[in-house]
Amino acid sequence: MSTTPALTPILDPHALARALGAHHLIDGQLVASDETFPVLNPATCEPIAHAAQGGADAVDAAVTSARRAQRAWGATKARDRGKAVARCGALLEAHVEELGLLTALETGKALRTESRVEASVLADAFVYFGGLASELTGETVPFNPDILTFTLREPVGVVGGIIPWNAPLLLMALKVAPALVAGNSVVIKASEEAPFGVLRVAQLVQQALPAGVFNLIVGDGPRCGAALAEHPHVNKLTFTGSVGAGRSVYKAAAEKLVPVTLELGGKSPMIVMGDADLDKAIAGAVGGMRFTRQGQSCTAASRMFVHRSVVEPFVAGLRAAVDAMVMGDPLDEATDIGTIISPRQFDRVKSYIALGEQLCSETAGAEPVVCSALPTDPRFAKGLFVRPVIFTGLGNDTRIAREEIFGPVTMVIPFDTYEEVLAMANDSDYGLAATIWTKDLATAMDAVHRLEAGFVQVNQNLVVQPMLSYGGVKTSGLGKEASLGSMLEHFTHKKTVLINMK
Repeated sequence: MSTTPALTPILDPHALARALGAHHLIDGQLVASDETFPVLNPATCEPIAHAAQGGADAVDAAVTSARRAQRAWGATKARDRGKAVARCGALLEAHVEELGLLTALETGKALRTESRVEASVLADAFVYFGGLASELTGETVPFNPDILTFTLREPVGVVGGIIPWNAPLLLMALKVAPALVAGNSVVIKASEEAPFGVLRVAQLVQQALPAGVFNLIVGDGPRCGAALAEHPHVNKLTFTGSVGAGRSVYKAAAEKLVPVTLELGGKSPMIVMGDADLDKAIAGAVGGMRFTRQGQSCTAASRMFVHRSVVEPFVAGLRAAVDAMVMGDPLDEATDIGTIISPRQFDRVKSYIALGEQLCSETAGAEPVVCSALPTDPRFAKGLFVRPVIFTGLGNDTRIAREEIFGPVTMVIPFDTYEEVLAMANDSDYGLAATIWTKDLATAMDAVHRLEAGFVQVNQNLVVQPMLSYGGVKTSGLGKEASLGSMLEHFTHKKTVLINMK
């Protein structure tokens, strides 16, 4: 294992970002990049630090390192690999506060409600997958009494992962931890909007891993991400991001005939039946829409179908709940809601809000319900803060109902019958997540079977957790993550062995 000296937590996120700036992590070491770009603090739009801009050379160096390290790592006893990955989790647990602060700074996600929580789940994911090493088992096959027939689970080789900015720590962990336990080496391409937190994670876990097993490069999609996806020695691709970028990754995988896992977008329906516990449903809507994350989540409940008999109290309760949330400095413990990630995403979200307001002006009875309040501190006058909007009175056929906005924008659409709401919920190109709120078990179970989504919940709206299989259908992606099954299916291949005993 690496002899990297122990690293102590650094609780000044600005200083930590500057120290990590302009670096990749390749072959166990921070490697400086000649080319860089600024990363902005979305709460102020001022630069935090400069990040490395990787290209084909950085990708090749990382893949070469990973390929060299993988053979010995894959030959390591599975239990020993698991212990090393679990130790990564213990190391990360000691740095939860540090990672939470750094993530809040670079993503604009509030420390108390989002970033610290994510850093904690990151550590737990490594511990969870580390404990699954003994489950990398094969099976015996009763093919012929004279032929011993069995299967083995073997690593796929070098795994290339491309991660997004909205939950970078967690979504990286769900790719890296199972891949390592299964005996693979990994090269991760960080998002250019949020590179520092994941780079710090990669640096920290070198204390528990052999050099080259886990490499992390930083750069944009066209130069860095594409080079990783197309590299001839990357044996598996795993990607989380937009549908458009996912298609590009899929094409690159198809050209090489390597397996791919895609977790893409969502337009997740939330169904509130007339008999639902309204207080719980409203609380579930607040959490499910990920308002604390400014709605920047693939599973955000951006289409809320509410039975006509309870629409008015539901909207009133939801508005009151979101109005009570404090928008402000992501690093302040008092803040509930942080910022949008980047100026580009800010403009995109604002354009959808403007479209919704225009549609409301043209539709009788429709209304944009604007909630919470922008921060008044002049330090954040240029920050990327957006007040949450709940659109009422618009139909499921509008653009804001059909296209993923990735911002604090949701719709409340009334319905009269169960069959009607199921049809509307399934009338989407996406199929990532869905929830239904009802006291009737028969209705709930029927909806579980008929909702076209990969992740369905009843009377709750939890975020993805290690242990729970997670992934979508339709254009929401291919394959699953976060579970034992996904580790076996996506990070190993099955070898069949026949031994003639005569």
